[in-house]
Amino acid sequence: MATARRYRTVLLAGLLVSSICFSATLTQAAQRKDKSGESQPPASGSAAAARLAPLSVLSQRQAEYYRRRWGIDDIVVRETASGSLIRFSYRVVDADKAALLNKKKVTPYIVDEQNGLALQIPNLEQVGQLRQVAPPKNGREYWMAFSNKARSVKRGSHVTVIIGSLRINGLVVE
Repeated sequence: MATARRYRTVLLAGLLVSSICFSATLTQAAQRKDKSGESQPPASGSAAAARLAPLSVLSQRQAEYYRRRWGIDDIVVRETASGSLIRFSYRVVDADKAALLNKKKVTPYIVDEQNGLALQIPNLEQVGQLRQVAPPKNGREYWMAFSNKARSVKRGSHVTVIIGSLRINGLVVE
């Protein structure tokens, strides 16, 4: 009788420990997905409503506005090259609306909202401008890199991207 009781106690303790370990593993996996940005939107409902706002855009409503008005999605601003460049990238969902972003004659800027400093795209002798100017195609990601030599724009800074009449306020640098 005592052996059966001890066996049940050990069995219940093992079950409790394994459920705690399994729960902790699931929590860690979910946190890793959130940090890497790989979590997928729910499969049900419309694609636009189910899409999550990228980290650089402050709200879902703001992301939806840029999707509908300018034909771009997945807007991201991040430090690259050890902070000496700021990369602005986006995915085209409507090539006609997004055509302004790739026009060679339009000069893009990133403005740091805290100090008003405007960053420009460097023009390298053998490479040219660090941006893509080919006509946009739906579903493709495009980028442009802005010079940040003084490293005044850092991770967490709020910036405004200006490209012709397009103005994207309140983006957060990743």
